[in-house]
Amino acid sequence: MDRPYIICHMVTSVDGKVTGDFLYMPRCEAATQVYYDINRSYKSNGFICGRVTMESSFTEGWYPDLEGYGTVNTREDFIPPNASDFYAVCFDPKGKLGWKENKIIDDDPGYGGARIIEVLTNNVDNRYLAYLREKEIPYIFAGETEIDVLIALSKLKQHFGIDALLLEGGSIVNGYFERADAIDEISLVVAPLSADKNDKPLFMDGKAIALELKDIKQYNEGVVWMNYRRK
Repeated sequence: MDRPYIICHMVTSVDGKVTGDFLYMPRCEAATQVYYDINRSYKSNGFICGRVTMESSFTEGWYPDLEGYGTVNTREDFIPPNASDFYAVCFDPKGKLGWKENKIIDDDPGYGGARIIEVLTNNVDNRYLAYLREKEIPYIFAGETEIDVLIALSKLKQHFGIDALLLEGGSIVNGYFERADAIDEISLVVAPLSADKNDKPLFMDGKAIALELKDIKQYNEGVVWMNYRRK
């Protein structure tokens, strides 16, 4: 396969939502712990998240002042030397994430130390590219205004030798992958809660696909894990 193996790993409500206040309710705590335990058990080269998820989880809205940066006028991938075998892949079409380091700083062993890779479109500020270069943050281009998932995955395989990645949301980026037929496995930890009508589904603008149930386990406090593969 000329792209990494993709496992979509998410916590969902019983009605298939993946964002919302239900995630922070006490009744969801057991499901969250199961989610992290399974995350550790997967042998992957890192994880993929969209801009909104990365911002809420790691950058907390910080963004650099680009006024002091020059410009990079080419649209060539930037692959600085690195010795990492674990990556945080950011689908960030317009280059809106602010990173203070070139790796994730977090006490959680499932995320901390992951080397950041920015996946961009051509619709990005040239000064943002200069900022990424200064931080030695690798970036690749995959599309004009919307990320082309298959181009991005091919480049991740080619430039970084990535064989497997966990796709961990949000709803929009999950939908990109589903519509591109680029999800090989789905791992769902179902919390015993329903969600609000305005919360986001597992796949935004998804399409119908056939799946095979490979495993199912029940945990304490009404938590269920289901593992599916593409049929």
